[in-house]
This record gives sequence, C-alpha cells and structure tokens, in this order.
Amino acid sequence: MLLVAQTACVYNLPAMSDDLQARYQHALDYIYSFVDFSRTHQQNLSPENFDLSRMFALMRRLGEPQNRYPSLHIAGSKGKGSVAAFCAAALQAGGYRVGLYTSPHLKDFEERIQVDGQPIPRADLVALVEEIKPHVAAIPRLTTFEITTALGFLYFARRGVDFAVIEVGLGGRLDATNVITPRVAVITALQLEHTMILGDTLSQIAAEKGGIIKTGVPLVVAPQQAEALAVLESMAAERDAPCYRLGREYRYRAVEASLEGQTLDVWRQDAEHAAQRLRIPLLGLHQVENAALAWAALDVLRRHDELDLPPTAVAAGFERARWPARFEILQRCPPLVVDAAHTPAAMRRVCETLDAFFPDRPLWLVYGVSEDKDVAGMLRALPPRVEEVLCTRAEHPRALDAETLAERVRAAGFASRSVEPVGAALFAALEEAPPEAVILVSGSIFVAASARIAWLERQGELVE
Repeated sequence: MLLVAQTACVYNLPAMSDDLQARYQHALDYIYSFVDFSRTHQQNLSPENFDLSRMFALMRRLGEPQNRYPSLHIAGSKGKGSVAAFCAAALQAGGYRVGLYTSPHLKDFEERIQVDGQPIPRADLVALVEEIKPHVAAIPRLTTFEITTALGFLYFARRGVDFAVIEVGLGGRLDATNVITPRVAVITALQLEHTMILGDTLSQIAAEKGGIIKTGVPLVVAPQQAEALAVLESMAAERDAPCYRLGREYRYRAVEASLEGQTLDVWRQDAEHAAQRLRIPLLGLHQVENAALAWAALDVLRRHDELDLPPTAVAAGFERARWPARFEILQRCPPLVVDAAHTPAAMRRVCETLDAFFPDRPLWLVYGVSEDKDVAGMLRALPPRVEEVLCTRAEHPRALDAETLAERVRAAGFASRSVEPVGAALFAALEEAPPEAVILVSGSIFVAASARIAWLERQGELVE
C-alpha cells in the first residue's frame, strides 16, 4: 500500500475546448520562439546577452504594470523559490491578494504566474499574449524569459494584486525581474553557479545577485560565506539600504522534525522573548533556514512598510506552504523522495536530510543532470550506502546523455546503468530496489519534474 507523505501539489486546471487548446499551444509556441537562455548551452552564453534596456522598454510600452503594486524581490543560489512560497502563503493567509512569479515550472507553463496559489488561466494567458504581441514586435532581441516576466507583471496588475512576490530567474543585476523597486529585497545563500555568466568567484556572484539591492530599500540576507557577505554589505552601505542578517539581527533554532514536517523558533535579536514558533511541511534543515529567512523578510516588511500581517497569519501561511520537488516524499513504502538538487551543495543537503530521516538504509538513485553541471562534485556528496544509480535523461536540450552520465558514475565507484525515459528509470527502481531501500530522484529540476509527473499519473492523481 502506498502512503502519501504530504498532499501532492496538483493544480485543478479546467478542461480545455479544442479551440482553446489550439490557441494555448499557439501562445506557447510564440513565447518559445524567442531566444530562450534556459535552453541554450551555457558555453554559448555571454554576459552581453543580458541587457535590462529591452525589459525597461517593454515595461514602458505596457504602462509600467510592475509599479502598480508593492513587491518583494528574492535572489540567491538556492532556496529562493522556497522563501518565495513561504512569503506568498503568509501574505495570502493575512487576507491579501498575492501574485507569485517563479521559474521554471514543473509541469505546466502557467505555474510560473500565480495569484492566490492558482496558476494563470490558460484563456487569460492566451489573451495577454495576443495583447503584448505588437509591443514585443517593436523591441528587437527580446527573450522568452523577458516576455514571460512581462506577462506576469501585466497579469498581476490586471488582477489587482495587493502584493507580488517575485523570484529572480538568473543572477540579479541584469535579470528581467530587476525592473521592479521592491519594498524589501532578499538574498538567499550564495554558491558558485552559472560561472560562465555570473563570474567564477563568490565575490563576482555576490555582486551580480546584489544587483537587486535598491537605494533605501531594506535588504534581508541569509547566512553567507565571508567573501560573499562582504560584497553584499558593501553594496547595501553604498545604496543606503538597511541590511538585516539572519544570524545577526534575526535568529532561529530548529525545534523538532518528523516526516510530517518541522517546527522552528524565530525571533529578532532584540526580542528573543517574543520568539514565534512555526510549523512547516518542507523537510530538511535548509528549509528551516529558508523559513526563518522568509519570516525575517516579512517582519522587515511589516516594520518598514506598516504592513498588517499578524503572527497568526504568518504561522497559518507557513504551515500551508508547498514547494514541490524539494525533498518531497511521494510515498513511504518504500520511501520515494524527489528533489531538484543540481549542485554539490544541494546534493549534500539532500543526503544530510536522508541521513536524518532514513539512516543506514540502502539508497537507490535515479539520476539525471544538465550537461553544464558539476557531476563529479555531486557524486562526491553521495554516501557510500548508494547501491545503484539509474542514470536517465530529461527531455531538455541541455540534458546530459544517460549513458555518458552512467560512465561517469561508474568511474566514481558506483554501480550504474542508463535507463530512459525518466519514468522508466523511476519505475525500474521501484520494482527492483529491495524493500528496505530508499529511492531518491535528483540531479536536475527537469528530472525531478518528469519523475513526479510519471508517478502522479500512475497513481491517477494528476489533474488535467
């Protein structure tokens, strides 16, 4: 019998007529007909490809929709999506109409643009695409992400959101989302990533991420390595932006954890007696940090912006927050965990969480990566108890060939074979792994998403 560990995040999208389906597909084809850096091999990219002038021009033509509502801007290497999900859920629980913009999507494109937890209706997406076409045609070299971001900003304005939570796509300084002036900026933990675009040192990456810091706008920062922190604090000082650090002005402690969720206490350093206890459904100590960072961001927002957001709303929102494919336990017997980790640091955190909840149990890994990722670093993060690695490949232009990946895994000392597609690799692991084993799907958000969809379809839980 399969025991679902937590409610699967499945959106109840209405059935589409054949006509709407055709128009929806045409809209997606249009969006993806532009330069899409997410599908471009990293070695073919250069910083010159990123230029905010196009985005500012598009916003002007659309009437500056991003300025019609207050926003919260979140950058970082890992955890920014989870922080965004916590903040949006808390604001919604407080009675606000909340826009949430994230990327990439797990299943459907419209997941990227949500209001009050519901993706943009496909009919609305189709209508907005038709509306912006003349404006897009007037601006050369716009990209898929820029157009998508504009659609999100315009949709939020049309829906009259009270607040928007905006996740940076890549970097910060030249990211398409950086046309906003938020009420609070947040930077999660930084690590080396996208080095061909952002720079090959933590200082350079911090400078790019810190590009979201605006003059006079409060900044909330996760714990950082000293090299990155020095850059961020210097940038904040130069821009007269009050800087609040998790671990200095804000503190937290983990209280307890089980497969059902975690509790933590978080407080301002000057008010430990007023610590708030929170319950979150997301697992792993890194999610405790993400929740504490989100709480700090909301507290700064409340104090600087006089936002009416009582602690009861924050607690209710955090407890309801969902962020799929982040140490998501799809079933308990045998344990099946799906996680989008695609860096060595993220893989270490996944393995630490596995050690906490499933110690000493053999591990079977369904593994696929993009070709530009640090495979050797991720493999070094794996524990010796890995018995089998089923290498696979997501349907994505940057995905590494499964057999090539299997050869690298074998060279690292693990038993491995290639199985495609992702669903076949997942079900092979479920059928072949011993009953005491834990099955982990990881290495890429695209692999995690594909496995999640395949599993939900088999359970009959995927709603179209």
